[in-house]
Amino acid sequence: MRTTIRGGVAVFVLGLGACPGVLASQPTGLDGLIRPPTGSSARVSSNSPDPNSNADNRWVKPGETFTIADLKGPGIIRHLWFTFAEPGPSWLAKDGAADHSQIVLRMYWDGAAEPAVEAPFGDFFAAGFGRRAEIVSLPVIVQGGDSYNSFWPMPFHTSARITVTNEGDKPLAALYYQVDYTAEPKLPPDTMYFCAQYRQEFPTQLGTDYLIADIEGRGKYVGTVMSVRSRSPQWFGEGDEKFYVDGARAPTLVGTGTEDYFLNAWGMEKGCFPYYGVTQLDGWLGDLGNKGTMYRWHIADPVEFQRSLRLTIEHAGWMSEDETSTGKVEGFVEREDDFATVAFWYQQGQPRRFTTLPTMADRRLPSIDRVIEGKDLLERSTAVDAELSLQAGSPWTGAGQVFVNGTREGSSVEFTFNVPGEGKPHQPVAVLTTSYDYGIYRLIVDGRPIGPDFDGYSKLVEVQEVILGAEPLTPGEHTLRIECVGRNDASKGYKFGVDSIRLRERTGAKRPPMSGRKP
Repeated sequence: MRTTIRGGVAVFVLGLGACPGVLASQPTGLDGLIRPPTGSSARVSSNSPDPNSNADNRWVKPGETFTIADLKGPGIIRHLWFTFAEPGPSWLAKDGAADHSQIVLRMYWDGAAEPAVEAPFGDFFAAGFGRRAEIVSLPVIVQGGDSYNSFWPMPFHTSARITVTNEGDKPLAALYYQVDYTAEPKLPPDTMYFCAQYRQEFPTQLGTDYLIADIEGRGKYVGTVMSVRSRSPQWFGEGDEKFYVDGARAPTLVGTGTEDYFLNAWGMEKGCFPYYGVTQLDGWLGDLGNKGTMYRWHIADPVEFQRSLRLTIEHAGWMSEDETSTGKVEGFVEREDDFATVAFWYQQGQPRRFTTLPTMADRRLPSIDRVIEGKDLLERSTAVDAELSLQAGSPWTGAGQVFVNGTREGSSVEFTFNVPGEGKPHQPVAVLTTSYDYGIYRLIVDGRPIGPDFDGYSKLVEVQEVILGAEPLTPGEHTLRIECVGRNDASKGYKFGVDSIRLRERTGAKRPPMSGRKP
């Protein structure tokens, strides 16, 4: 750790290895600590009212809304902290628990009937599509995907109410929380409210830019969280962000590409920084079905507005030749990917809602896969120097994975599967598992090797997707052959696991280069 002084403010620079490539620069405002306080600190938490009990958590049943805090003002919420059980079966919840996409976080200021903050819990903390992720940033820190911290200041004049609603079919299990705030003697009348709103399009709509925020009032825009699932091969992120300030007909601020808005360059790279980062990334977002979540905090550069602010982003990028009207690979074509966003801002007065939160059923990503589960693969399989069995358990789908108990280099297994003739084109994806005693395997589709070879070694049991070639498969019967070509030096064996084969639907549309679209 090293310390520098910038403008009278101490800045600590830490090397944080949990998020790849992280250097978190945290301005602590230490000079403010020598000034007399204006308020008195207080906290509400899940602490047990029984001083002899350590049962400091709450359980929220499916369909139930639980009030985290109901505070009297004036005051300023300084810090929120939460943790709860993971969604899979665990020692906390043997039958599993709600995941954070099923939990809706809402905040109400000064007796308002409508929330100023409304978002799925995970999206608010920069982890989309129900997948946990670590984030190390200035206002939001999530340690290990488990410990959720928000340091956004949240002022209120007369009251503040924070709730969580469990929209899942399993309990929100072992919810621990702390709400730290200062009770203030008064706040200036023009103090702004903290606001956040979730929105989605599955998929984005052709002919118009994707809307992130449509705000009325006076305030400052301070952040965006965006989650994307690719619905076509090739790169999604050539779309420009457009800020329309105070009713401007033409955008007041225009960007140069999606990765540029999130302060990356030449694509996305996983990593967490004070003002921007990518918390989740499935390889490259040019592979069909891959997902990613990114954040951009406008703290050092808030977008200021006096009357209104509208923020949109184009959904455009590269497209393969079979999905363009020109029959060639094109670099700036409107795409239909799945977008989900949370807009963060401060404003004077209660915010006007510009969207309605979708139901839990509508927030689930629509399936684009025809799934051939391990049980069905096993019925049409042959093996050489390997024993095959169906192995149940998490994190595998269906009845379980095909466990390939390979004995040596050269062990192999072959699966036969069918591609339907109806519907849109399908791209094959193998869902493979990794473990401490798995080998390195070559994947061969219809006699054609799919490279590079897949190293199945991992300290932990995990599931990974492998795209089986860039082109859709023709209707009819196909084979996937998996041959052991060795093992990682750290591996203890030549085993392998196949969860499923997925036939992933492509749009099949013929798109022209960007033109004639509404802003």
